[in-house]
Amino acid sequence: MTETRLHSATREAVIGFERPFTMIGERINPTGRKLLAAEMAAGDYSRVAAEAAAQVAAGAQMLDVNAGIPLADEPRILAECIRLVQATVDVPLSIDSSIVEALEAGLAVYQGKALVNSVTGEEERLERVLPLVKKHGAAVIAISNDETGISEDPDVRFAVAKKIVERAADHGIKREDVVVDPLVMPVGALGDAGRQLIRLLRRLREELKVNTTCGASNFSFGLPNRRGLAAAFLPTMIGAGMTSAIMNPLHEEDVRAVMGANVVMGADANCAAWIAKYREPPAEGEANRRDGRRRGRPERPRADGAEPAAATGETGAAGA
Repeated sequence: MTETRLHSATREAVIGFERPFTMIGERINPTGRKLLAAEMAAGDYSRVAAEAAAQVAAGAQMLDVNAGIPLADEPRILAECIRLVQATVDVPLSIDSSIVEALEAGLAVYQGKALVNSVTGEEERLERVLPLVKKHGAAVIAISNDETGISEDPDVRFAVAKKIVERAADHGIKREDVVVDPLVMPVGALGDAGRQLIRLLRRLREELKVNTTCGASNFSFGLPNRRGLAAAFLPTMIGAGMTSAIMNPLHEEDVRAVMGANVVMGADANCAAWIAKYREPPAEGEANRRDGRRRGRPERPRADGAEPAAATGETGAAGA
């Protein structure tokens, strides 16, 4: 059983085949968010802190932190954001950047074992990122593309993933510390994207024995009712072997789909997490009636017409 263990200073998250699916919150990312990007560039991280707290409250077990702002000092901003997020919430973090210097700055201030997002099969990237991952005792997301780009052939993407796992081993990084992103294709553009991904996930689990992740929103890109598609996509891929995803935990339909899949896959012992989140509260007045029964309070008037005595917790007759 492969388990990828990440931790902050005080809390651990485990990505694993027999574990509940790990939701990695995606919202600390200025890409496509002009207001957030402007605030972060100006050193205003109040929205970053609010996003961190909201995602953890919604159920995210980890958070992805990205500071990719054009023409900004990304290493400085990423390091400052990581300090702030770790002061705000206690979950482990994924440190996300395409700039190696930013990854290094983020890892330098991180308290715990981080997940580095990411390395590809490109030679230059492998030789710059993997030594950094090893130096800081981190884990890494391995994206299944290389110098040739992103292949539509799942066998090619598997071969790239295998190459990265093997190169990571050459640098002393264990298989369980490589989390493969097999690259989710938009089904609106590639009709068999889901079927291809299922096949690839099974090979990654059974042959490479690695944990997996993805950008969950990619699958439904460009289509209407994206929440409906996510509710089908996430449980299907969890069933095929996917063990985590970078996703938006503020979408309740997505969280419900993941939690339901955890129940189906036997990863929610005694359905405890499902029951805790979705048990219906007692009907109005029911709680008081139950409390009264527990205390021995009579529920009917006395046969002689007298008012019932105040509840004392005694069940026997007075003076008995």
